[in-house]
Amino acid sequence: MDLWAEETSFQLSLPVGLDASELIVPAENPITASKVELGRTLFFDPRLSYDGTVSCATCHSPQLAFTDNRPVSIGIYSQLGTRNAPTIINRVFSSDQFWDGRDDSLEDQAIGPLVNPKEMGMPSFESVTSKVQGITGYREWFKEVFKRDVNIKDIGKAIASFERTLVSGNSPFDQFKAGDTNAISESARRGFDLFEGKARCNQCHSGSLFTDEKYHNLGVDWDTDTVDLGRYKVTGRADEIGAFKTPTLREIALTGPYMHDGSQATLEDTIEFYDNGGIANPFLDIEMRRPARTLEETLAFFEDSRNRTEEPQTGTDLAKLELSEQERADLVSFLETLSGEGWQHARPPTSFPEQ
Repeated sequence: MDLWAEETSFQLSLPVGLDASELIVPAENPITASKVELGRTLFFDPRLSYDGTVSCATCHSPQLAFTDNRPVSIGIYSQLGTRNAPTIINRVFSSDQFWDGRDDSLEDQAIGPLVNPKEMGMPSFESVTSKVQGITGYREWFKEVFKRDVNIKDIGKAIASFERTLVSGNSPFDQFKAGDTNAISESARRGFDLFEGKARCNQCHSGSLFTDEKYHNLGVDWDTDTVDLGRYKVTGRADEIGAFKTPTLREIALTGPYMHDGSQATLEDTIEFYDNGGIANPFLDIEMRRPARTLEETLAFFEDSRNRTEEPQTGTDLAKLELSEQERADLVSFLETLSGEGWQHARPPTSFPEQ
């Protein structure tokens, strides 16, 4: 499939550690340099919000590896959101978007926050289109790029094209895997062994992006008064109550705080959370419980749970990892080697289209 229109010589250069065969670019939205530049400008333009104060970059700042380093984001009128803003780096390799996977393309993800009342707050997609169409510079730009008037789908296509250029690879760990034995420290090497062994992180954080792209209940926020039902709100499946998408670990040292509610401030806190086995609840993920049972016993337990008609009982068999202080430190050292390059080029435009 030709991912790049012939209008320019624009190419997405993938750093070491990323696989071009895994790129997800819709055939109806090939990446072009002009579309990326339009999308970049829209991404940083606060005029796409209701009061002109919030842009996509407000929650996904290039200075912060395209996050905002807040537990939850702040939208128009200083309203707090309900979930942590995940990085958009390497989203070109993923279909499902958002913590609960409610959108299946970057195009849809890009326009959702525009009409979220706690984010950018526009009353409707029609109002977004009208506002952008009313800016002469944008009206002419869309005509040039898409050969038609501004519409919400093309706004999403442009922003998504820009987001697909934000990649991360060639990290010290990638260099280590490529044969440079001195690229990471002894502590990081021990941490990698733990990651794939005793700590069992790779059960969910797998592949080149360190995510299985699946949904898991870790018990996050089940010790609070308000539980976010997560993936269940999308699918209605009882086995996905409280489940959230496994985030990528690339650039993880820069993208805290962690978990869907931002409840873990540091990598050390996050590792301690896993070391303690998560938080008990009726829907705790198999991977969190497996060390307490054999895999066969765990699968049988969950099958029985699905077949029971009575209310499930809260799980109390949390499986602690029993990591030593040194092992925790080694895991942090390893995770810090996953910071790479490929996204630092993205900068705000020096100006925006005029009225």
